[in-house]
Amino acid sequence: MPVPGDAGFWWRRIGRWWQRVQASLRTRGMAASARLLWQRLRPSTLPPRLSLYAPPASAFAPFALPTATAPRASIVIPVHGALAHTLACLRALAAHPPATPFEVIVVDDGSPDASLQTLQHIAGLRLHARACNGGFIAACNDGAALARGEFLAFLNNDTVPQPGWLDALLATFDQHPGTGLAGARLVYPDGRLQEAGGVVFADGSGWNYGRFDDPAHCRYAYLRDADYLSGAAIAIPAALFRQLGGFDARYAPAYYEDTDLAFKVRAAGHRVLYQPASVVVHAEGVTAGTDTGSGPKAAQVRNRAIFAEVWAEPLRRHLPAGTPPTPALLHRRQRQVLLVDANTPRPDRDSGSLRLFNLIRLLRDEGAHVVFVPANLRADGDATHALQALGVECWHAPDATRLPAWLRAHGPRFQVAMACRHYVAAEVFPLLRACAPQARRLFDTVDLHHLREQRAAHLAGDAAALRAAARTRTHELAVMAQADATVVVSAEEQALLLQAQPQARVEVLSNLHRLAAPGPGFPARRDLLFVGGFRHPPNVDAACWFATEVFPLIRARAPGMRLHCIGADAPPAVAALAAIPGITVHGHVPNLQPWLDGCRVSVAPLRYGAGVKGKVNQAMAHGLPVVATPCAAEGMHLRDGDDVLVADTAAAFAHAVLRLHDDAALWQRLAEGGRANVARYFSEDAARAVVRALFLD
Repeated sequence: MPVPGDAGFWWRRIGRWWQRVQASLRTRGMAASARLLWQRLRPSTLPPRLSLYAPPASAFAPFALPTATAPRASIVIPVHGALAHTLACLRALAAHPPATPFEVIVVDDGSPDASLQTLQHIAGLRLHARACNGGFIAACNDGAALARGEFLAFLNNDTVPQPGWLDALLATFDQHPGTGLAGARLVYPDGRLQEAGGVVFADGSGWNYGRFDDPAHCRYAYLRDADYLSGAAIAIPAALFRQLGGFDARYAPAYYEDTDLAFKVRAAGHRVLYQPASVVVHAEGVTAGTDTGSGPKAAQVRNRAIFAEVWAEPLRRHLPAGTPPTPALLHRRQRQVLLVDANTPRPDRDSGSLRLFNLIRLLRDEGAHVVFVPANLRADGDATHALQALGVECWHAPDATRLPAWLRAHGPRFQVAMACRHYVAAEVFPLLRACAPQARRLFDTVDLHHLREQRAAHLAGDAAALRAAARTRTHELAVMAQADATVVVSAEEQALLLQAQPQARVEVLSNLHRLAAPGPGFPARRDLLFVGGFRHPPNVDAACWFATEVFPLIRARAPGMRLHCIGADAPPAVAALAAIPGITVHGHVPNLQPWLDGCRVSVAPLRYGAGVKGKVNQAMAHGLPVVATPCAAEGMHLRDGDDVLVADTAAAFAHAVLRLHDDAALWQRLAEGGRANVARYFSEDAARAVVRALFLD
């Protein structure tokens, strides 16, 4: 089959785009559609090329380090001369100290210059002078023996640690249980990449992954298991370092001790992780030089043979010497899964994003390597960084500028590829058939778009919109026919699709939530909460209907009742609701927890829509009971009166809200029932079997 060219891809994209513009104009109107179009066409939030800090060079004057008497981390810096570099390193620590409590231990290893005498004038520094020069390993082990912190951070003296470097390293241990060793992204002073985690070949030789490349390239921007991490900037739990015997003296004076440590950490059952959020500038070779034929650097050749003999068995599974490492090869032992959605998920903004984000976490927990590409190929700031911090390989411009070209280069590596939403899958599936024929193609409907459009048309009595919904149905079924499996969020939608295509494989993979602590009890709460992203027209309709038709009935009986309306991208119709007494329109809030803990009732007054409603799941996962319309409760296995209260008219909805708000026993029953429902049907454990069948089998 010939590889589809860019022209065919763009022709399909323009056609789908025009159809979506027409649908948006019908449901949102001109002004809201124009705002949405600008959001999608505005310049990308590209990650800045690394901006590096360097302390100004100046004559020495005493200064102080803001160290702690009870440190969480002990920074160990071995020194043998090169005083100017040592001072630059310490000045950087003083100018941008870590947020975590820390101490700095400098071990002077028989410096031939004035290092020992000068460093004595730096307050807050623990200075240890060795009796004679013993080399890097001896100096580091001496420093570790003096350390008081829970973690050891080894730092070469020819480094300039960038702001936040240590906090990012330590966060690796907090965010990824099982981490035993974490290492920084090392950059040359001229801004080129020095190392993004190391690769060890079958003969024991090593490769600085990414050496001399752009340090901000997508290949090097995500957390990753590494064969080894350069000892120039690494962190390890102090107890583990001591348990493993420290740096092995058989490699004295230096070289391969960091590689050996990484292999020991892994053999002890822990992970060795490259952490790109920690950036350290490293001059490299200031003390030992770079010539492996003479001087201290000559030990590198000798120690490679020792290392290869010690670790001969695991090295048999490594790449042959000299193999150029690529992302595909680095993750060759993992199931490699490609995910493509219209935009990078923002789990704090909409239910679909939260579902995808939690699916990615589940795939990672199951051992898969996930590659995410937004169809718009835009970096999305913190949203992209959040995925990279999970260990997701994210591609975007300027490193990926055309999806057809990117898939031609990367398609052969994937075992599974999932496209989300029919208009994305319609563009991507022809490319996948040509560029990744071996990959299982999954179509994630997110929700059935045609069903949502059809219900909106019926509610509005709009014949043209009803015809547009029929066209969307045709598009969704056409994409479904190209997929190896279609993913829906409810059994109701599964049944609907199987009626149309009985031979198709349709699996239910619903919303995914992690149960939170239930929060305060009934007496500590008050008022009502509505949550919904307002780029989604059903949420606009729901908020306006509740505010104008239901809330006045509630206020007539409970004049002090308040409604908190939260959601991003509020259009003028929703913003205007703030003029109604008792209603606060908050817009987007990055953290919902204060409202999930403080409000007594969550309302889900949707009059049309499709799929499973994340706002209902989210409230229930936090122990906040819900009053919902039948549409909002659809497909969620909910029992009216036990897990939720369901009402379909304004009067009935108002009555249910007041009843739940004032009845402590009913409130408690629904709070417990809602949490049980989420655990049974919408938790990661509930989804695990389906995820394994779709992505991992």
